[in-house]
Amino acid sequence: MDTTPAWAPAGLPAREYLLVLVTAAAVTFLLTGLVRLIAIRSGAVAYPRRRDVHVTPIPRMGGVAMYGGVLAAMFLANNLPVLSRGFGYSNDVLAVMLAGGLIVLVGALDDRFELDSLTKLAGQVTSAGILVLLGVQWFIFWVPWGGEDGEVGQLLALGSNQGQLLTVLLTVAMINAMNFVDGLDGLASGIGLIAAGATFVFCLGVLERHDGDVTAYPPALIAATIAGACLGFLPHNFQPARIFMGDSGSMLIGLMLATASTSASGKMDYSGLNLTDTIALLSPLLVVAAVLFVPLLDLILAVVRRTRAGKSPFHADKMHLHHRLLEIGHSQRRAVLLIYLWAAVIAFGAVSLTLFNAVVVAWVFGLGVLVAAIISVIPLMRARAERET
Repeated sequence: MDTTPAWAPAGLPAREYLLVLVTAAAVTFLLTGLVRLIAIRSGAVAYPRRRDVHVTPIPRMGGVAMYGGVLAAMFLANNLPVLSRGFGYSNDVLAVMLAGGLIVLVGALDDRFELDSLTKLAGQVTSAGILVLLGVQWFIFWVPWGGEDGEVGQLLALGSNQGQLLTVLLTVAMINAMNFVDGLDGLASGIGLIAAGATFVFCLGVLERHDGDVTAYPPALIAATIAGACLGFLPHNFQPARIFMGDSGSMLIGLMLATASTSASGKMDYSGLNLTDTIALLSPLLVVAAVLFVPLLDLILAVVRRTRAGKSPFHADKMHLHHRLLEIGHSQRRAVLLIYLWAAVIAFGAVSLTLFNAVVVAWVFGLGVLVAAIISVIPLMRARAERET
């Protein structure tokens, strides 16, 4: 009897991916309590600062528990009948485990000793370099210009140095985007879950277009494991948080999302693009940007704001998007849930373009944006009504 879920594309190891995700979530959930005790005893505690929202000391270093969940899920995948075959055809999983271990180590040291920004940047670049050394990099992508013979767009083949540089830059950008957005209880873990979920769906689409080719297993596996880790950590981290993921967790999420997207990009089928496909398949870069739109927007605004003020781009302040939502009247929980909504609408809207009819997706996406916008301005509308009365 076939027990494959009805929503799963035929020929995909959906049950094994689901088992891996659940394993990552369960192990992370169980390890987080232990890591919390270790963080308290080792002094890895976030004491309230003027720019912080929390008012009591809270332990951090939760990324260590998340990495433990990722390792357990990867170990399970390596012993499953279908997913295990993907380990022999690609170094992508090994690369993300090694690079992830380094980035978690750097983050854990920062959670305890407050490393300077240049030291953290060096760790981020080194982690991205490990990915490149083990073959995770951009090789080719599609751009919507320069087409010939009626074709829309063209493929740009990257040289070895170009592809490596792009991979490092994209990875470091994603790491810092997730790191910058970690400012409210449950915010980074929730956005990480949404982004990883959207990336996982996108990677399943890539896998389906490859007719279940074993070489396309790794990106979906990487996305599934970090989605599970975020899911397992979120109950401990949602407001009121008992532990923060710290830089060890936020940087791990960014690294793994970058790896999944980069790994999937090398397995995209760019042939036969037409005008309808153009919107949906601008390239994996479109999906990457949409998946991390909220943290990337926050990162760009922070860099511009701090640079214009003559400060370092890494200088901390209290003007992130989540801080501004609090200022206009949203509670912590409502602000977090609202950012979840924006992230989900944008991320799954972009990914849906690769799977469903563009017109239907456009209508649903527009409705989602409208709902999110109305909810965002409700406090301002209430304040205005109170002033008028």
